[in-house]
Amino acid sequence: MKVSGPWLDHPETQALCLSLERGGYRAFFVGGCVRNALMGLPVGDIDIATDAHPETVSRIAESCGFRVVPTGIDHGTVTVIAGGLAHEVTTFRRDVKTDGRHATVAFSHHVEEDAGRRDFTMNALYADRTGTVIDPLGGLPDLVARKVRFVGDANARIVEDFLRILRFFRFYAHYGDPNTGMDAEGLAACAENSAGLDKLSRERIGAEMRKLFAAPDPAPAVASMNSAGVLPQILPGADPRGLAPLVHLESDLPPRWLRRLAVLGGDDAAARLRLSRQEASDLRALQGQIGGLLSPAALGFTLGEALGTDAVLARAAVMESPLPADWARDVARGAAAIFPIRASDLMDRFQGPALGAALKAAQQRWLASNLTLTRDQLLA
Repeated sequence: MKVSGPWLDHPETQALCLSLERGGYRAFFVGGCVRNALMGLPVGDIDIATDAHPETVSRIAESCGFRVVPTGIDHGTVTVIAGGLAHEVTTFRRDVKTDGRHATVAFSHHVEEDAGRRDFTMNALYADRTGTVIDPLGGLPDLVARKVRFVGDANARIVEDFLRILRFFRFYAHYGDPNTGMDAEGLAACAENSAGLDKLSRERIGAEMRKLFAAPDPAPAVASMNSAGVLPQILPGADPRGLAPLVHLESDLPPRWLRRLAVLGGDDAAARLRLSRQEASDLRALQGQIGGLLSPAALGFTLGEALGTDAVLARAAVMESPLPADWARDVARGAAAIFPIRASDLMDRFQGPALGAALKAAQQRWLASNLTLTRDQLLA
């Protein structure tokens, strides 16, 4: 079997691999670029595995006129910038010691050892510069079946890095076959080792959950996370029941991970997932409107078009109610609207704190009218 695509045929990419081969080394594409190419999905990062050590890779790449960045040289990785593309080149490795978060590695000359330390069989596929696929662990049938399966013993892979629990659900959401369900052995191992997630930083957990929520339909994976005790471990109090209705209501709209997080709820999600200040503010605003009564137009005015859209969808999903007629048009109308009165319009009757209270009351009346009250009606 072969992979193909513009990324593979890029002249500088080919030149880098050919230069390594001419130096007596092997160079294989690996991981996401091979997986996605085989699945007919867009290819993003270009990862290359080689038996050349980092200093050798750097010397060969620089002799070709490419720029080298020592991004993870202690773990055998350098980034080669060639033809405007970043190639992450990593020496074959085997794990010497792991603690659930970090690994001490030793360089290897064997692609089989390199494959054996990877997380899932669909990520342990390699391809040479001609596109010919190398499958050291027999993972190709899993990829064809869209089965997310741990390499070797699932418990052993998880104990090496507990983040693999979250990756298991994320990969299923993006690449798994929803008709066959999750791999039973992997799911059981995730449930058994869920307490190990406490060893991970909130930043790592938050980054992984963002990727999960960005999947076309994360609802089945999140439901399985909840059943396995993984979701309560990282987000206590979260309720995934509104996620499937939300995905259905989103229809042709692009997924927004924060919208999906909002319908889950959970205790202090902003801190537990280490959201930015702006993300936390947006999440509070969204969740504050799920049980509210503002119209779509009022939500557009109050939150802006993007968050207003999220609020309308999240409310309908959680409340199990249909979307209002013409809701998208009304949200856009509200986002473009300008409140028709200013503080100066009320200064002849109110001063100080009373002025602010009167202005706020007038705006509340305007919002309650679906933004229809005119300036004269508000001042009457």
